[in-house]
Amino acid sequence: MESSKEITALIKLLDDPDLEIFDHVEKRLLEYGPQVVDFLENEWEHSLDALLQERIENIVHKIQFNSVKEDLNLWYQSGAFDLLQGALVINRYQYPDLDEQKLIIQIEEIKREIWLGLQYDMSSIEKIKLINHVFYNTFGFSGNTKNHHDPQNSYISQVLESKKGNQISLAIIYSTLAQKLDIPVYGVNLPQHFILGYIDEGRRDEQEFGVLFYINAFNKGAIFGKHDVDQFLRQLNLEPLPGFYAPCSNVEIIRRIIRNLISAYENLGSTEKVDELKQLQEILNNNNL
Repeated sequence: MESSKEITALIKLLDDPDLEIFDHVEKRLLEYGPQVVDFLENEWEHSLDALLQERIENIVHKIQFNSVKEDLNLWYQSGAFDLLQGALVINRYQYPDLDEQKLIIQIEEIKREIWLGLQYDMSSIEKIKLINHVFYNTFGFSGNTKNHHDPQNSYISQVLESKKGNQISLAIIYSTLAQKLDIPVYGVNLPQHFILGYIDEGRRDEQEFGVLFYINAFNKGAIFGKHDVDQFLRQLNLEPLPGFYAPCSNVEIIRRIIRNLISAYENLGSTEKVDELKQLQEILNNNNL
C-alpha cells in the first residue's frame, strides 16, 4: 500500500533534529489520522530514543484528541439522544483504547438483574426501590465521599470498575438503566448537586414540572419531594428557577461532566488537560442547533 510506505518513511524522520522537518512530518501524520496510530505505537515500542518516544506520544495524543472532538461534535449535532454514548465519548478523552463493548455488557448485566425482579403491577416507588436494591446492594455502587474531586469519578469506565462515582456519573448509569427498562427517570440539573426525577408522562406540563418525586443517586437512591429541593435552594440562597426542578437535556449533563473535569484538573494543576477540556466545552456551547 502506497500510504503505509509513506507513513513508514515519515516515521523514520520523526527524530530529525531540524524542527522545520519535524513540523512538516507531524502535520502530515496528523492528516492521516487514526490509521497511523498502530505504526507509531510499534515504533515507540522498538525505540530507545527518549525524544522520539515523547514526540510519538504527543502525536498519538493529538490524533486521539481530534477523534474525541469529532465524536463529540457528531453526538451533539445528531441530537444527543443517547446519554451513555455522550459519556463514553468523554471517557475516550482519558481512555482512548478502552473496549467500550465491555462497559455496555456490564450495564446490560445490571439491567437484566433489575428486569428479573420487575413485576407488572409495581408502583413507581417500588420500581425505584428495586433499582436501588440491585444497583447499591447487589452490585455495590456508592458515592465516592473520600475522593470526591478526583477526576476519575467523572469517567464512566472507572466508575463501573471501582463502583464509586460522583453525583453525575452515578446518575448517568442509574438513569440509563431505568430508561432501558422503560422507567422514566431523567437527570435534573440542581446547583451544587445533581439529582434524578421520576417523570409522570401524563403530567409533564403541570405545576410540579411533571416530576412525581426525586432520587439522589449519590445517596443510595434516596427518594424525596419537591419541598426538599425548595429547602436545599433556600439554604443556598438561590431563587427556585424552573430549571432546578425539571428534567434537563443530555447536552446539559455532558456539559456538567466537562465542567467537573475542568475543575478537578485545575485543582491538580494540569493546565494542558484544562485547555483541551475547554475545547470540548466549546463544541457543546456552539448554539447552531
